[in-house]
Amino acid sequence: MSLASCLQILQGHLSEHSLHAPSRTMRSSFFLITLLAVVSASPAPTAMVVRGKRDSVPSGFVKKAAAPANQVLELRLGLVQSDPKGLEDALMAVSTPGSARRGQFLTKEETEAFVAPTQESLDAVNAFLTSQGLTATKFSPTGDILTVNMTVEQANKAFATQFTTFTHEASGQQSVRTLEYSIPANLQGHLDFVHPTVTFSRPLSGKPLMSIPLPPNVNPARNLTGDAVPASCSSVITPACLQALYGIPASSTNPASNKLGVSGFIDQFANQQDLRTFLTNLATNVPAATGFTLQTLDGGSNPQSQSEAGIEANLDTQYTIGNAPSVPVTFISVGDNTRDGVFGFLDIINFLLGESAPPQVLTTSYGSNENEISSSLANNLCNAYAQLGARGTSILFSSGDGGCPFMTSVGATTGVPETSASFSSGGFSNTFAQPSYQASAVSAFLSKFGNTNSGKFNRAGRGFPDVSAQGDNVEIVFQQEFGLVAGTSCSSPIFASVVSLLNGELIAAGKPALGFLNPFLYSTGASALTDITTGDNPGCGTNGFPAVAGWDPVTGLGTPNFAALRTAVGL
Repeated sequence: MSLASCLQILQGHLSEHSLHAPSRTMRSSFFLITLLAVVSASPAPTAMVVRGKRDSVPSGFVKKAAAPANQVLELRLGLVQSDPKGLEDALMAVSTPGSARRGQFLTKEETEAFVAPTQESLDAVNAFLTSQGLTATKFSPTGDILTVNMTVEQANKAFATQFTTFTHEASGQQSVRTLEYSIPANLQGHLDFVHPTVTFSRPLSGKPLMSIPLPPNVNPARNLTGDAVPASCSSVITPACLQALYGIPASSTNPASNKLGVSGFIDQFANQQDLRTFLTNLATNVPAATGFTLQTLDGGSNPQSQSEAGIEANLDTQYTIGNAPSVPVTFISVGDNTRDGVFGFLDIINFLLGESAPPQVLTTSYGSNENEISSSLANNLCNAYAQLGARGTSILFSSGDGGCPFMTSVGATTGVPETSASFSSGGFSNTFAQPSYQASAVSAFLSKFGNTNSGKFNRAGRGFPDVSAQGDNVEIVFQQEFGLVAGTSCSSPIFASVVSLLNGELIAAGKPALGFLNPFLYSTGASALTDITTGDNPGCGTNGFPAVAGWDPVTGLGTPNFAALRTAVGL
């Protein structure tokens, strides 16, 4: 309770009680009124406990005014999952080299059993909603997230809060949020979070850092042969450069069951004609007619007019198809009608979890800052990645400002020989603790780093990225023009292609796909990566973190060596 509120209550008491002694008649009347009030009083209000809170309005947002009382909010109620620790244990068991259960991926039903809420939790939350005159519908496949529509007035009452309209200054986008909300005390252990409440999401980012024309003296048609990496690859990266640099095979056989998914957001559309031009000129080892299939959700689409082609979507499809010959690639377009309140990140995972055979690899080159999402929601999203990983999918993300422990974060390198790209995001999470699989590697780095930048990062947090790949001066075709792009957005699809090729060979040999990569990468796979030991990623008024021998929060464990990785996975 604020000091102002206390003063208001005190003033109220003073105004109601005269400083003069009341007469006998007044005393009798006062007693009667008080007695009647006690008899007719409502039951004591439900005890409430704070469930989510922000100390201040996030940077970039401006508080406007109280949200209209009759405005309808679509809220998500996250119920406590029945056994998230069991899910994590199962994920590690099927992903860790040497485990007796390695490769024995879970079925859809087995993963759902870990996250489905208990009947007690469902009953408790539904009873609360009924008491408020509300009903919910199931949002997630397992029912651990419910959807409920209510007015601002109802939400303010139900969660002891004050919803307010905020504006994101850069985009002008308005949202209704609160800085603090509570839940009934009897729902602790049943209701995990209410969303979006204290989550302030700025527009999703994901486009590469730049798109510039090729230098006029550079011929776009460069098909390299042999193992040597030509000097031209220091200034322009093509699939042929990656074949020479990482030993990626120019051809491969692939079982039809091995698939690679490429996620698309924010109306970034992948253009088939641009892909054909790219393959014709820059990846002649892949038939020019090779295309991708399309899946859509949340009203997604993929129009093919040249004016609607997207730099990011083109990059992601061109560098998966161009580097993973014969692997079927699916472009998964997430539309603007997202329902999860986190840009569609949870929607796409729920979409894939609903499939009987999700892709063995999913690459995403989009991101947001983890501090804009409530920790409860971030954990729920991360647990969704754990479900998909337990099903046998390798999830790769271009490195940004965050680090769920159940996906593989990919940083960027530049040049030949490789050094870390200065824009390669990396560091330590403030939301997720350091997972056991990277404890030794991170500890070794921190010992070398000493007290540098002490207090500016969370030494106990999950370190990222995990690996890296080329991310600078990468050549693509965009609207029928050749150009260069840069960013960790380039690195994730490149590394994803390597994983898909390995999966194809494993499945053809009767072995399971790699699934969740990190337990492998931080153990038997570490020596199959090329360690990057030069460069850094400046930021926050510092030199950032340095690339050093071993793992570092700039390039992770290093870049792929295909031949060594084949041996490490048992091929």
